[in-house]
Amino acid sequence: MIQGLRYRRFSGVAWFWALSLVIAPLLYVVIISFMSRGAYGGVVWTMTLDNYLRIAEPDNLAILGASLTRSVGLAFVTTLMCVAVGFPLALFLVFRSGRFRQALFFLLIIPFWTNFLIRTYAWMVLLSDNGWINHLLEKIGFGPQALNWLFTPQAVLIGMFYNYLPYMAMSLYVSVEKLDPKLLDAAADLGAGPLKRFFKVIVPLCGPGLAAGSIMVFIPAMGEFVIPDILGGGTSLFIGNLLAQQFLVVRHWPYGAALSVVLMVLVGVCIALFEKYGNGSKEDLLA
Repeated sequence: MIQGLRYRRFSGVAWFWALSLVIAPLLYVVIISFMSRGAYGGVVWTMTLDNYLRIAEPDNLAILGASLTRSVGLAFVTTLMCVAVGFPLALFLVFRSGRFRQALFFLLIIPFWTNFLIRTYAWMVLLSDNGWINHLLEKIGFGPQALNWLFTPQAVLIGMFYNYLPYMAMSLYVSVEKLDPKLLDAAADLGAGPLKRFFKVIVPLCGPGLAAGSIMVFIPAMGEFVIPDILGGGTSLFIGNLLAQQFLVVRHWPYGAALSVVLMVLVGVCIALFEKYGNGSKEDLLA
């Protein structure tokens, strides 16, 4: 009786949290996507489908397609880089760090103690023509201002990789920590080398952590607008920048909300397909 009462109490708090901070804001975005823009910006509560019809116009559809393609490509490369570095990092923390594991894990999460904007602006200082990296390259002998990466796609990719790597590493760390070392020993006894053990044993067993980390990196990276704006200098239009312009510059909130709804639907379809085929491959592996 008491346990049931506690369960209902905690579930009620969870539902209140979800309704007030997740469902209600999303519902508000959907509602204003069907409203009209005021003469000086803002929202006029007159229902219309013009915002969605405007998206289907050839010029706007071309801009949306180009920015979405650019964002998906950047998010995909960022996710691959985070997997390539996050997997070895998680394996090192679990199997090789020894008594320093907690300290090293603490170093992994310590960037979260600093504001996201400060971390991004720090890379702006590092990658500038007079930054530490160029000074170091000049000392080595590459000449002054050898690295001109600020306000380029390379700078955006570095900022995305740096900010989202901990999400991937922590997700993989949880999965790797649950691995039974006896399985790796058995695979080694059967003649499997390091690479074969990695791809045949570690990767399949760490599939849930890999999937969770990929989602935690790919989805926010696809909608990112702060890093491209600061480190990219606004030279390339990503989907996040397009949405931010509609809300903050053009002040066409209904059209921006309509773009957001379209993006949410596309992301939802991608997640549904990922879950469908991911579960299918997992069942095939277990079979």
